[in-house]
Amino acid sequence: MNENKKPFPERKRNRLKEFDYSNDGYYFITICVDEKECCFGTVESSNAILNEYGEIIKTILTGLNEKYKCCEIDYYIIMPNHIHFIMIIDNSKSDVKCSVPQIIGGFKSITTIELHKKGLTNFKWQRSYYDRIIRNEKELYYIRQYIEQNPLRWGLEKDNPENLELM
Repeated sequence: MNENKKPFPERKRNRLKEFDYSNDGYYFITICVDEKECCFGTVESSNAILNEYGEIIKTILTGLNEKYKCCEIDYYIIMPNHIHFIMIIDNSKSDVKCSVPQIIGGFKSITTIELHKKGLTNFKWQRSYYDRIIRNEKELYYIRQYIEQNPLRWGLEKDNPENLELM
């Protein structure tokens, strides 16, 4: 083996360096299903239609504030192979401080266990997730709009398996 070659490729850093993700604030989160497998439902007439598995994701996502008192879900959309949501962290609502990675890790774990119990035994989330710290009202407005309009763009997205033949 070449001594100059690293054994594993270096991954792009996903989180903002030196930012404390337990800070109170609004966070835009995207989590994708491994291999972009469509297992949460379909999009019909620009509407996301959830199946049994999508409903499980919805129940767990909207119930995160029960497990994490500092967390509130603002806007969200569950698409066939990914989810987008805005998470608000307000640590004044709890005696225990929580963070974005802690909540997302718990969410991914709980949903995976529940989906496996319901028969989706090969289900896996993609490694990591996308996040964006929402810095102001204008950005919040545009992200909410993006979430609401996500089903409208489904037919055009490159990650929609039905569009792979077009590329």
